[in-house]
Amino acid sequence: MNILKSAAVIAVGLVALAGCKPAAEDTSADEAAIRLSAPAWAVAYNAGDVDTLTAMYWDDAVLQPPGAPAATGHAAIREYLAGDSAGAKAAGLTLNIPEAGAVDVSGDLAYEAGTFTVTDASGATVDTGKYIGVFLKKDGKWLYIRDTWNSDMAPAPAAEAAAEPAAS
Repeated sequence: MNILKSAAVIAVGLVALAGCKPAAEDTSADEAAIRLSAPAWAVAYNAGDVDTLTAMYWDDAVLQPPGAPAATGHAAIREYLAGDSAGAKAAGLTLNIPEAGAVDVSGDLAYEAGTFTVTDASGATVDTGKYIGVFLKKDGKWLYIRDTWNSDMAPAPAAEAAAEPAAS
């Protein structure tokens, strides 16, 4: 009989432990901070403010732009963004990210994913696409550790190989 009692107490204890969950972490403040990043990034990009853009990345961050090699670290990220934002401005293009997309925070890592449009000087949409940024929190700051985006448009067809000289 003692064995049956002991087994019942153990069973009840296991059921009680199985129902215990850690308290859910309140990430609302962190999510709010992340939600400000992409729209602020677009404002700085359109202004050609490379100092502000670069400061949004950790020193060892990796930027993975479409159609270009990855840029690792502040110097490479700065160089890429300076050229790209200047080219967009010269072409009369504006990047639009009016609000953040999906955001999720887990400990010191977070991601944000959303969509963007690019408009020309007349306001016509010339491109649409999507992005995802991965953030790392250190010293109370959320900064990009990985960042990538791509267009919804199909890539341009490859240029034909240069014609071979005719044999004589």
